[in-house]
Amino acid sequence: MLWQLDFWLMSLLIIAAVVALKVKDLLVSVGMLTGYSFLMALLFSELGAPDVALTEAALGAGLTGVLLVAALHRLERRSQD
Repeated sequence: MLWQLDFWLMSLLIIAAVVALKVKDLLVSVGMLTGYSFLMALLFSELGAPDVALTEAALGAGLTGVLLVAALHRLERRSQD
């Protein structure tokens, strides 16, 4: 394992999480959460857990992203606050 790769993946995870929470556009927030799940899948893969990485990529980045975009299609795109 490369600690430098772990460090940068964790840094990107923190940035993606903060951006997903701070952005006002809900579609951008869904995209950032999908990217967060994909980065988690990369981190799991690098840590030696390919089964968990594939599950995270399929469910976290794939299915959850599609379901959130479908739900967002029925709602307003911008948050009220």
